[in-house]
Amino acid sequence: MPRRSKPVKTLSALAASIALATLVPATAKAGDYDWLNNWPTHTQLSDGTDIGLVLRYQYDVNDFSHDDGKFTDAHTNRRKYLGFYVKRPGVYDATLYYDFQSKQWQDAFLRLQSKAVFGDDYGAIRFGQSKTPVSFEGVTTSTQTTFIELALPSQAVYENRRIGVDWAIQRTHWLASLGYYGQNMQGKFPGHTLAARAAWVPIHQSDNVLHLGVAASQERPEGLVNALGVEQPATASFKTPPEAGLTTVTLVSSGTLTGVDHINRLGLEGVWIDGPWSVQSEYLQAQTTFASAKPNYDLNGYYAFGSWVVTGESRQYHDGNVSNVIPSHPWGAVELALRYSELDLNDGKVLGGKEHDWTAGANWYLGTHLRLQANYIHAFSDRRGLVINPHVFELRAEIFI
Repeated sequence: MPRRSKPVKTLSALAASIALATLVPATAKAGDYDWLNNWPTHTQLSDGTDIGLVLRYQYDVNDFSHDDGKFTDAHTNRRKYLGFYVKRPGVYDATLYYDFQSKQWQDAFLRLQSKAVFGDDYGAIRFGQSKTPVSFEGVTTSTQTTFIELALPSQAVYENRRIGVDWAIQRTHWLASLGYYGQNMQGKFPGHTLAARAAWVPIHQSDNVLHLGVAASQERPEGLVNALGVEQPATASFKTPPEAGLTTVTLVSSGTLTGVDHINRLGLEGVWIDGPWSVQSEYLQAQTTFASAKPNYDLNGYYAFGSWVVTGESRQYHDGNVSNVIPSHPWGAVELALRYSELDLNDGKVLGGKEHDWTAGANWYLGTHLRLQANYIHAFSDRRGLVINPHVFELRAEIFI
């Protein structure tokens, strides 16, 4: 089978990248491009209330090779978020935004600070749709992740957004949260989830951080009623593409598990930042228990990556999570990273397969609203004796405010 033509697709993304890059020529001087960091996207009222726009746009290219014809090269929009926020520091904040690419609601919540009511800080209560906490990489904003796509175990285990209520408290050296969630705003994934997260941050400085955390949840999915009024048993499925976002093809998959009673998820997370160097890692597992006498189905995986900001800046850390490098040079900041991830979906009679990926990445931060990314992935998979080891080249140009 002949390979598909790639040059046009790749060049279209390169053209977009070059167009953005020309905004910041090498001869720029400090102060010449303040508009890159100070876009007029919000306004502040006299009482301190801030009202603003949420915009996230990502354009991706995925080129596959050595894939036995399983994947189709693609270049298209990855995300098109548009929304609004309003916040009064120390009192409340609310966010509502929609992804016009996936046609799904994203974050939509109201959060109230206890200090505004009681005078002392006992944490914040949030109502609405937000991210469930198991998977540090999953709860990191998509425009703030070091790599273009989440690692294998993050994609397989992460439960994503649900409607619910949660409480969270943060201190300089520790944080904790507890939440209860139902289905999402699209009416999918009926059921209930109880989740908690805690972290210890013994080192917490602007460019020197050590974060060690644990998150756990129990999901009790509910079955659906079909068109004939017959209730179907609850199901679950765990799968992931090879860290590529423009394909639905998976190399490993548990298939559909039926008669599910509950799913226990567990995540162990760690982040270390020391100036321009950083290391991040997670171990994730999920255990599915069935309503019948079938044995449990267990899966697990982990990833670890290191990054180096060549231009000397540091990855940012705040509110118990990481965010992008803030450039100290008018022409931006450059980061190099290398990640290893592994996922095992084989357990008992369920032969979902094993996969491990190596990903090399490069990021160019142009101010605080523009970023260009490039990833090269070599995946290794084995499912029921079928071995496929594709190579994936990815590009992304993104704008976010």
